[in-house]
Amino acid sequence: MAHKAPSHPTACLALADGTLFYGRGFGATGDTIAELCFNTAMTGYQEIMTDPSYAGQVVTFTFPHIGNTGVTPEDDETADPVAAGMVVKWDPTEPSNWRSAGTLSDWLAARGRIAIGGVDTRRLTRAIRQQGAPHVALAHDPDGNFDTAALVAKARAFSGLEGVDLAKEVTCAQSYRWDEMRWAWPDGYARQEDPKYKVVAVDFGAKRNILRCLASAGCDVTVLPATATAEQVLAHNPDGVFLSNGPGDPAATGVYAVPMIKDVLKADIPVFGICLGHQMLALALGAKTVKMNHGHHGANHPVKDHDTGKVEITSMNHGFAVDAQTLPAGVVESHVSLFDGSNCGIRLADKPVFSVQHHPEASPGPQDSFYLFEKFAAYMAAKAA
Repeated sequence: MAHKAPSHPTACLALADGTLFYGRGFGATGDTIAELCFNTAMTGYQEIMTDPSYAGQVVTFTFPHIGNTGVTPEDDETADPVAAGMVVKWDPTEPSNWRSAGTLSDWLAARGRIAIGGVDTRRLTRAIRQQGAPHVALAHDPDGNFDTAALVAKARAFSGLEGVDLAKEVTCAQSYRWDEMRWAWPDGYARQEDPKYKVVAVDFGAKRNILRCLASAGCDVTVLPATATAEQVLAHNPDGVFLSNGPGDPAATGVYAVPMIKDVLKADIPVFGICLGHQMLALALGAKTVKMNHGHHGANHPVKDHDTGKVEITSMNHGFAVDAQTLPAGVVESHVSLFDGSNCGIRLADKPVFSVQHHPEASPGPQDSFYLFEKFAAYMAAKAA
C-alpha cells in the first residue's frame, strides 16, 4: 500500500512489508537500509543523530519542527552522525538561533546522511508501535526516480540488529584522555584541572557529554576501546570503571565484554554502567536481555528510583532491555520505567556496583539524573577512604 505522494517527490521510504512513504529529500543522496525507530524528543536532533547508540537505525522524529535551530559543532556527541538517516514531518526551515553555524540539510549532506521530509510521521509512528521496529530502505534522488520493488527487496534483505555487535564499529580506535567538562554559560566547555578520581571508561559508543559529566564529577578519564581486556583496564590502576552506552545487541557485544566485566568486578572497585553498559553488566551478573518491540527513544521518559521513591524525567535510547525476571540473588532492581514497567537500573546489594538504562547526561530540561555521576564519585571517595 503506497502513501499518497506529494507533487514531485524526491525521497522514498520503503518498509519491508511493502508500504511506501514519499516525501522531499534533503541531506545526502543515494539510499540506505536500517531499522526504523521513532524519537519523541522536542529538542536535541543533532545530539540524537550523533549518538552512537543509533547505529544501524533511521530515526523518525515525532516533533515536527526539526532543523529550525540549525547545527553547531558544540552539540556533536561524536565526530560524525551515526544514525543512518532521518524522517521528519516538515521540511527544515532556515535556522533561527544565535548558536547556529549551518543548516541541518548541508550538515547531513556533508556527512553522507539521507533525510526525508513531508512524511505523515504520526501514521508511521503508529505503525512502529503496533508492528514493532520495521526494516526499511530510505532513498533520496533529486530527479525522483525510484525502483520501489528494489527498495522493498533491500529492506527485506536487511539482517536487523538482533545478534549484531555494533560496538566494534563505533568505538575509539585507540585509548585517549578526556578532561572537558559540561557546557556552562558563558564560557562553554571548561577543563577539569583538579581531578580527584582516576576512571577508566570502556567505550562501547560513548557520547561526549557522558565523558564531560564524569569530568565534571571530578574524574580524570582514560577512554579504552570496547575490546579492552580486564588486564588492560586494571593496568591503569583506576579508582572506578565506567561502562558506556552503545548500539546493537548486548548479547553479541557481551561475547568479549562480559568476561572483561566479570574480571573487573573481582577487583572490588566501583563500577558504573549506562545503557549498553547497563545491559552488559546485567549479563555479567547472570541476567538476560531481550529485544523490545519498538524500544524507548525520547527525552520525557518517567523512571522511578526504588531506593528513594523519586520519579526522574529521563532521556532514553534503547531497543534492548534487561529482563528483570532473570536478575539473580544479590542484584537489586533499582529503577523501573513508569511507561511499561521495564527494567531501568540495577545495583549490587553488597558492592559499589550499579547501572541505569537511561542517559543521565542528556538533560531534557530537567537535570534529574546527574546525581548518578555524583554517586559514582562518592563510591570512589569512600573506597579511597
